[in-house]
Amino acid sequence: MEKNDDKDPDHNDKSIIEEKADVVSDAHPPDESDGISKENVDVGNAETEHDPEDNVESQGEETHQQTLESLSEELDQLLSSLSLHKEEHKDDNTEEKEKGDQEDDDYFQIPQFVGKFLDLLEDKLSKYDSGEPKTVWYQDQEEVSSLLEAVDRVSNLMRLLLNTKSCLDHHEPLINHAGSIQQRAMAFLEDEFRILLEESVIKETALVTDDAGSQRKSTEDAVVSQDQDQVTAPEPGDQEIEYPGYSEDVVVLLRKIAEKMKAAGYGWECREVYLVGRRNILMRTLKQDCEFEKVSIDEVQKMSWGELEREIPIWTKTFKNCSSLFFPGELKLAAKIFPGDEGSLFCIVAHGLTIQFLGFAEAVAMTKRSTEKLFKILDIYETLRDSFPPMEELFPQELRSELRNEVTSARSRLGESAINIFSDLENSIKSDSSKTPVPGGAVHPLTRYTMNYLKYSCEYKDTLEQVFKSHSKMEQEEEVPANNSACSAFASQLMRIMDLLDGNMEAKSKLYKDIPLSCIFMMNNGRYIVQKIKGSAEIHEVMGDTWCRRRSSELRNYHKSYQRETWGKLLGFLGHEGLMHNGKIVKPNLKERFKSFNATFDEIHKTQTTWVINDEQLQSELRVSITAVMIPAYRAFMARFGQYLDPGRQTEKYVKYQPEDIEDLIDELFEGNTSSSSTATAKRRT
Repeated sequence: MEKNDDKDPDHNDKSIIEEKADVVSDAHPPDESDGISKENVDVGNAETEHDPEDNVESQGEETHQQTLESLSEELDQLLSSLSLHKEEHKDDNTEEKEKGDQEDDDYFQIPQFVGKFLDLLEDKLSKYDSGEPKTVWYQDQEEVSSLLEAVDRVSNLMRLLLNTKSCLDHHEPLINHAGSIQQRAMAFLEDEFRILLEESVIKETALVTDDAGSQRKSTEDAVVSQDQDQVTAPEPGDQEIEYPGYSEDVVVLLRKIAEKMKAAGYGWECREVYLVGRRNILMRTLKQDCEFEKVSIDEVQKMSWGELEREIPIWTKTFKNCSSLFFPGELKLAAKIFPGDEGSLFCIVAHGLTIQFLGFAEAVAMTKRSTEKLFKILDIYETLRDSFPPMEELFPQELRSELRNEVTSARSRLGESAINIFSDLENSIKSDSSKTPVPGGAVHPLTRYTMNYLKYSCEYKDTLEQVFKSHSKMEQEEEVPANNSACSAFASQLMRIMDLLDGNMEAKSKLYKDIPLSCIFMMNNGRYIVQKIKGSAEIHEVMGDTWCRRRSSELRNYHKSYQRETWGKLLGFLGHEGLMHNGKIVKPNLKERFKSFNATFDEIHKTQTTWVINDEQLQSELRVSITAVMIPAYRAFMARFGQYLDPGRQTEKYVKYQPEDIEDLIDELFEGNTSSSSTATAKRRT
């Protein structure tokens, strides 16, 4: 098999058959006439006397033009008679040995028309070699039958001559000439086989599956009649063609050529042409349809992640297509052209490529780990898991164990790499100890990155469950809540990451000196996490409803803390305490109360308009809750005490806002508007 792989597919200087011809020529050197003269009646023995009846027959044959077809029937009868004679002589072999005249009885004459038949076949081959007729020979039904049958007759003649001792002694010129023509015919068929194989592809793929899993167009397998001798090459478009893209008639013709060459003792040469041709066509198809090119393990490990990120989708697409389309097509084609020998031929075409596929997968697993590689690694893992079993079935039993071991090794490396990447994610959360608070209490970049990462990871949930179950070497120390349906190694890993993220965000919230802003920060991050989980069915299934309810409860607590710390103090200014003495309003205290309220509200507005609430719903909920607390209280305070201020200048000085003003200004909070730090005076209604 190694020799087959080294054969140059494009060698044109000397074909396999021509090389073999040199050897045969040495074994049977031609005499001076180098063939059969048309004047010789008995090419085997010119001195043999001929029966007058034979001369009459010869003269009769010359009265009409002899053709390859007209002589074929006579040659068939001759070959049949000689075969029968040989069998009868074999039965009498012992008796003839005793009489001592075996050699004479074994001898038989070769009529002149045999030489004529050989000359006509040689003329036909010469015309084909010279480009005549203009029509390609295999497009003519009669030409196909005539040529293949003639080649078969020459092969039968050679087999009979070479297996008969007296023929070797008496008919050496004929043997040399027939052998030369047979070699020329085999060289011609070899070239035609190669051309048919490489140039008769109507379309090399039917419909190729892509990464999204779209299915290729399916067509019924062509049923090839094993008894059909006459074939024609159809025009493109006559039939629906499935990979590898040959019409049924072309496949039958290829099989017939292979049969004729094998019968003539040139089966190995035909196989070599087939193997070289199909390997080249397959690689060309993979490059055209999948953009696939072979890369070595060293090349993979030297690639940048950007390069590798582009190569992996090409690899997965190619592997899937080989499993579902290309490899089955190659096996079917080999079975149709070389029935009974398809297993070994398919292996030579596909085995090396399969090993290269698996080497790529292992090489990716051995590259330096980084979190962004997880999803591409899982793509490779899934491809091997789902597409290798049907591919494995195509190979003979003796190779399946080797391939299965290779796949097991590759999947193990990929699985361990995926698990280690999750460990790296844990470590990155633990090691993120930045001391700079996020402006405005917005969602922290670590929260965004981690949640998006986990969300996409959970799209591979089933695969990750399998990876952690099959390849994890870590003991699960933390228990998953009993009411969580996804009690698995992956679910436990996910929750550990969530706990780490919670702890990290809580530590970062303490970087804010303003307690209400710390609460806003925790609400922002908590709400972002909950919304991500609720928005993804996969991650929600892993985390469970109980976890989401607990997190929502924590958010409400932060909400209450914020409202108490910010608006509780402001509400204190709207109380009645200290404003009345002996049933009368203490105006100085009332004026001071209005001044304090205005100043505190201005400060809250100025500060908290720069704060950020990323989630629109949370922003609206906070504003509504503040309005629900502040407006009724302020409206009641104004109704109770506003009348005690003198109308005009005094009212304008102390009653800065109407309830509607307060409501409008609350709706400006949490916009993250750092450029507008002006007071709320501009919003005052007149």
